[in-house]
Amino acid sequence: MANIQKLNNVDHQDLRVKTGYGPEFGDDVMFAMTFPGEMRAIQAHYPILIYKDPNSGKLAPVALLGFERGENLFLKGGDWDAAYVPAMIRRQPFMVGQEPGNGGERQRVVAIDVEHPRVNSEEGESLFLPQGGTTEFLEQTASMLEGLFQAQAASEAFMQALSEQNLIQSVTLNIRLKDGSEYALEDFYTIDDEALQKADDQVLTKLRQEGWLLPAYMMLASLSQLQSLIGRRSQRL
Repeated sequence: MANIQKLNNVDHQDLRVKTGYGPEFGDDVMFAMTFPGEMRAIQAHYPILIYKDPNSGKLAPVALLGFERGENLFLKGGDWDAAYVPAMIRRQPFMVGQEPGNGGERQRVVAIDVEHPRVNSEEGESLFLPQGGTTEFLEQTASMLEGLFQAQAASEAFMQALSEQNLIQSVTLNIRLKDGSEYALEDFYTIDDEALQKADDQVLTKLRQEGWLLPAYMMLASLSQLQSLIGRRSQRL
């Protein structure tokens, strides 16, 4: 059970964070949320689809890592078998917390799940120096978290812009493995390639000015990684 705490150099002086990857760390996930700002790197390794949260109904772009719940085809011997690891995977066990600040405004802080399997007091990356200062690892993590906080708002705006222009469509991926077995991956969405290609200059200009045209093309280009992902699955048969 998660135990989220605001990180500080008194209560958490001796904490360490393991940085490998594996099911034991909760990395056996079918997909990971991604953001417009990292899609150039993501599209080189993973298909990018759109997932609809069943509770909130919100749409979010995700990097597909497997074809069924609990399957991550990029986990390999305690490491990650790709040159780029999605930021939402790398940020574990940290997250952005908020607390009241001066003038009633809420300020962001680094929080940590002290019950996360990466967290211990014996091995891994230290968070604080013996004198109480932050380590380079923690400083880099804090910078990444700030970027993710900003990216979340950008992702929501991106999805809204695509929806307003009717550029999102549901998709069913028919998967055929080398042993002949087939199954369908449903409940995802993607950009309507045909609608985007037929969009008039006004729509394209609006998307370009808002910064959404490039990530839209990155999402479409990423679908070429589906065959590579199928190959990973076939190799494990």
